[in-house]
Amino acid sequence: MTRPTAAPASSFSALRQRPWVRWAAPLLLVVVLAVLPLVLTEAANDTLARIGVFAVAVLGLNVVMGYTGQISLGQIFFLGLGAYVTAYGVTNDWNIVLVFVLTCLIPAVAGLLVALAAARLGGLAIAMVTIALPIVGVPLAKRLSEFTGGSQGVSARFTDAPEGSGLYDDQWQLYLVLVIGGIVFVLTRFLVRGKYGRAFAIVKGNENVASSMGISPYRYKVLAFTIASLIGGVSGFLYMVVVQYTSPETMSFGHSIELLVAMVIGGAGSIVGSLLGGAFYVVVPNLTNAVDPSLTALLQGALLLVVLFVLPGGLVSLPRAVMRGLRRSPAGRGHAAPPTTPSPTTGSGPAAEEPDTERLGRA
Repeated sequence: MTRPTAAPASSFSALRQRPWVRWAAPLLLVVVLAVLPLVLTEAANDTLARIGVFAVAVLGLNVVMGYTGQISLGQIFFLGLGAYVTAYGVTNDWNIVLVFVLTCLIPAVAGLLVALAAARLGGLAIAMVTIALPIVGVPLAKRLSEFTGGSQGVSARFTDAPEGSGLYDDQWQLYLVLVIGGIVFVLTRFLVRGKYGRAFAIVKGNENVASSMGISPYRYKVLAFTIASLIGGVSGFLYMVVVQYTSPETMSFGHSIELLVAMVIGGAGSIVGSLLGGAFYVVVPNLTNAVDPSLTALLQGALLLVVLFVLPGGLVSLPRAVMRGLRRSPAGRGHAAPPTTPSPTTGSGPAAEEPDTERLGRA
């Protein structure tokens, strides 16, 4: 029996495995990202910078939910906390490097304290604990007006382009987002592809199996939640780089749900899916508002349902779905594979079909 050909997929996979492609593709991406801010308009640079901010926030949510399987609805709280720490440090003329370090440490410590108590509960209990974070955070930010500016919020302008650089402010801000966000993405990729990522996956799959292998589910849940909180703090710093203003509404519960939706639509447990989720968070509301502002929530909900039904793995699974469709199409099976009749001398039963397996690995 003639084996169905899968030339497009196999050729693409073979091309990806070549050493020069594995080195050239990242270099080409760096060059493109370095040139992009110089050629785009101010509005495009601002949109890309905002996508980068919320892609980092979705990445943190992916660490705790997509890779470890914990339900967290409080990621926006750590973004808001990072934004407030940045605003307070900048308005008090602290060194910007110190501000950035505190923006990482303070949300991480807050996340550690929450995780130490919540990770023992498991299941939906941890979701209830994380729901409380934005619910408590908004009135708390309003009351601590000495530090947060109260309901009016606080602004901090510290990302004007350096004199002599020849850059506009929007270009400089986008470069900051690309560099800091890019470092966070690379470090997270190494984390989830290493031994910690494998431990996260085992804990997500079955905690009893993890315990039998000597992996403490509690310890790795706390670790994942702390890392997610730290990444949330970094996204808060980047938020102030781009928006330069924050208020209690920044950490509202509605924004937390929108981050969760963005992660699901982009692709849970995927680095690339985090980027797509950030793009969804920023771009789709603008598009739905352009259609009809009164139907924004309805249109976003319908889009969420469509993606979940058509692409359960999120937008990141779209290329695999397309390739699978091509292989199943007559053109993908090849013209040199006419129907064949089983030879009576080679067996009386029908030939077994090759299982259509799907690669589980994600970028």
